[in-house]
Parts: sequence; C-alpha cells; structure tokens
Amino acid sequence: QVRLVESGGGLVQAGGSLTLSCTASGFTFSSYYMGWFRQPPGKEREFEAGIAWNGGQTYYADSVKGRFTISRDNAKNTVFLQMASLKPEDTAIYYCAASAIQVGRPRLNEFHYWGQGTQVTASS
Repeated sequence: QVRLVESGGGLVQAGGSLTLSCTASGFTFSSYYMGWFRQPPGKEREFEAGIAWNGGQTYYADSVKGRFTISRDNAKNTVFLQMASLKPEDTAIYYCAASAIQVGRPRLNEFHYWGQGTQVTASS
C-alpha cells in the first residue's frame, strides 16, 4: 500500500521558517522524482519545488526560489522542504507527490502518488 505522509506544518509569523517532511512507503522511493505542491484557499494546486530521484536536479517555482530548499534522504524514504522568510502568501495546504518520471521535470498529471497535505499558515 502506497503512503505519503507529510508533517511539519503549522502557524508561523511572517519572516519565520518551517521545515516540512514527507515520508514514503509502499514503493521504491529512491527511483521516484519527488515534488512539493501547494494549494492556497480558493486557488489551484501549484508545483513549487521538485527533486530528481538521485537529488541531482532540483526545480523551484519563481515564487519560492531563494527562500525554499528541497532535499531528500533516500535511506529514510523522506523528502524535505525547508521554508524560510515565509510570507502570508505562502499560506496554503502543502502536498508532497511522487512521479516515476526519471528524466526531466514531470507534468502535474505524471505525479502518481499524493499525500494528504499539511497546513502552513504564515501570519502577518
């Protein structure tokens, strides 16, 4: 049974930091591209950060570039999202997702497994 479980969300003041974790089970984590998405209230889900199966390539949306860092520990089946200098507009439910695509950056519909999400709220 495939599972992705996010943790680390919460309430933080603007300018603060949080680190999200996503632990996977039920599939070969080390072979999968991992991504972090977020969905603000009333808006579409957007791809914010991604990391290749071997950690060799990363992707960041312009909205988080320079503030967020994605990393992974294949030995622990876990992907992380370190978030710094948080802004109120970063408030959203954050989801991790996995894609079997190993070359390039997957499209949204190529992410096969999803977590349940964790709420991040940055207050002004």
